Amino acid sequence: MNATNPYFDDVLSTHILIRAWLSGEAAAPAHCAELLARFSPAFTMVAPGGKQLDSAGLTAFFRAAGGSRPGLQMRISDLVLIQESAAGATVSYREFQSLPSAENTERLSTVVYEKTPAGALLWRHLHETWVA
Repeated sequence: MNATNPYFDDVLSTHILIRAWLSGEAAAPAHCAELLARFSPAFTMVAPGGKQLDSAGLTAFFRAAGGSRPGLQMRISDLVLIQESAAGATVSYREFQSLPSAENTERLSTVVYEKTPAGALLWRHLHETWVA
């Protein structure tokens, strides 16, 4: 893994924001706004169980879920740059989640990035699949 890859850095830093928000470690509305700013207005997602979300659905989820998973731990590994161009990139990774007194989960994820004209990296699409 190349630790200086901006896409890998973004996957890792976005998951730090997600964990802090969901665990309740960060509860300020500004934290949620910072998290949501990482996602494209055209964002789409296929969740591990097959549910599909758009940008409005993701926004509603995060706003409602702040602090809903106390003790949440997340770990990201196996980052792979599948494709990169001037318009963005596609990255796959493995995500592990654990909660106190709950079963650990593991998923394989693929994120499609779009790069804005100003160079910002936005999550355009995310597809997650449970690992058996």
